[in-house]
Amino acid sequence: MRRHLVAIGAGIAMAIAATASAQAAEKVSFILNWVAGGDHAPVYYAKAQGWYADAGIDLTIEQGKGSTLSSQRVGIGKNQLGIADLGTALVNRGKGADLVAVFNIYANSPYGLYWKKSSGITGLKDFPGKKIGNPPWDAARQMWPAMAKAADIDPNSVTWVNVQPNAKIASLKSDSIHITTSFYNIHFIFQRVFGDDMGFLALRDIGINPYGNSVIANGAFLKEKPEVVKAFVRVTQKAYHACVAAPDPCIDALLAANSGLKRPDSVANWKLVEELMSDTNSRSVALGHFDPGRMQDDYKLIETYFNLEKPFDITQAYSNDFLDTSLKMTK
Repeated sequence: MRRHLVAIGAGIAMAIAATASAQAAEKVSFILNWVAGGDHAPVYYAKAQGWYADAGIDLTIEQGKGSTLSSQRVGIGKNQLGIADLGTALVNRGKGADLVAVFNIYANSPYGLYWKKSSGITGLKDFPGKKIGNPPWDAARQMWPAMAKAADIDPNSVTWVNVQPNAKIASLKSDSIHITTSFYNIHFIFQRVFGDDMGFLALRDIGINPYGNSVIANGAFLKEKPEVVKAFVRVTQKAYHACVAAPDPCIDALLAANSGLKRPDSVANWKLVEELMSDTNSRSVALGHFDPGRMQDDYKLIETYFNLEKPFDITQAYSNDFLDTSLKMTK
């Protein structure tokens, strides 16, 4: 009888502890920069493994519709954390969005230019007189003067055509435009469509290398609950590090959580993301670390080519304080 009562008491204690733990978990809404893809696999993997829960975070992952939306929503606190292209996030900070970058995923700029070799284009010097198609809000369009300067061509020598993101490849294929812009993480799709006829230039190869997709936190939430942000960053950093070492379980978790995704595409996407994650800093200092010098350069870039309504101190727009310096990029 005594044993029975002890067992019941232990069971009640465990139930109370579990309930208390569940009540203590911090609810965090995390918005992606776009719909889920290979580059988000580590987040889904960490959630499936229970790493966020173990860190006291009750995580909800929300699909995104572009970095402008994700940075705006994080900036007003609609989502506590999210992913956004860093340049876009900084532009929105310049419009009053309360956000801070806390972990960079793309250490290298993902921006690239695509064309068909059969058009006679061999590089930037052949762009004058040609039509470049992308959405009017695309950050690459705003940075065009910097590209033109790098090639010593007149920035007004091209014609811009408004093309929706999902119509870029079709427009290029039909010759309604000569050039388009895209993130490198879908490079494999351009390769699949155009094969040997694909022309490509990465902006990082001409000295334009702003940080790309990064984890951003709402500033007020960061001040109020820095320990939650630290826990989230540490888990996310650990997940990206683990997925570089062993991608398959991460892709499995992504596919299990998102119906309709194809494994070959997700794997190809992830391999390109690994390239974007790797630079000297991520390999020697810490995965996800922001280099202060590069951040100053990024600020100068957006200050020059974007409309910053409210200039700000770039050192207050990012933090490396939450990173585990023992975790470094291994490739």
